[in-house]
Amino acid sequence: MINNQGKVAVVFGVRNDSSIAFQVALKLKQSGCKVVLSYVADTKEEVLHLMAQNGMESSLATEVDVRNEAEIQDFLGEIHKQLGPIHYVLHAVAFGSQNVMCYSLPGTDAPAPSYIDIPFEELMDSFNISAYSLLRICRVAEPLLAKDASVLTLTYNASQRVFPGYAGMAINKAALENIMLYLASYFRKSGVRVNAISAGLVMTTSAGGINGVRKLRKMGKFTAPLGNISATDVADAAIYYFSDLSKKVTGNTHFVDGGFNIMGVAIDE
Repeated sequence: MINNQGKVAVVFGVRNDSSIAFQVALKLKQSGCKVVLSYVADTKEEVLHLMAQNGMESSLATEVDVRNEAEIQDFLGEIHKQLGPIHYVLHAVAFGSQNVMCYSLPGTDAPAPSYIDIPFEELMDSFNISAYSLLRICRVAEPLLAKDASVLTLTYNASQRVFPGYAGMAINKAALENIMLYLASYFRKSGVRVNAISAGLVMTTSAGGINGVRKLRKMGKFTAPLGNISATDVADAAIYYFSDLSKKVTGNTHFVDGGFNIMGVAIDE
């Protein structure tokens, strides 16, 4: 049993109870952490309800736009002031418009937007939220982190493979993985670890709105040697990084996808 008694964990990216980030937050709470969640305007009520329902202190939970460095500073600064040094940070933030991700909507005949036509401004906003925000959060958090703290982000295998309907977000995930590597090197003197989990496809609220996701899940069931995964599977791996067990692990991309990433061809039975 991992003992994180008294340690402070900050989680960015909880949307609802189907979120990978929320399942990680639960594991952190169960391991003894003081867990603080951020939220955005349209998730506030849901996040605060989940915190109350699961015995998490919500007084420090705050609305944070990860594009706004001052909001991150206020959020993390207050946590440090009230609870002390921050031991763990989960970056599970991502957003891409339909034009960026190039997917069609379930139940419509409208074609998916074309990859060649991804709007620059929308892609840059998506990059800002989904990738650069990791660098921004780490920059703000650096003086507030505990010795040997651990930072973890979530990525997806589309950073290395072509997944129609993910398109521009795959650009962001590739950038995110590179940012993770350079941060791992940057923090060498302080001993802060920075890693990523490349999660398989999980049926979150966001994923459910993309046409073809259910077909991909069906393929994954047969293609991945261990089948499809759940958000709790990702959380189980995450708690390894949010513990002393990974004290000498940094710059790593850890696949939790049932082995889908090793397959050269899809299997559809």
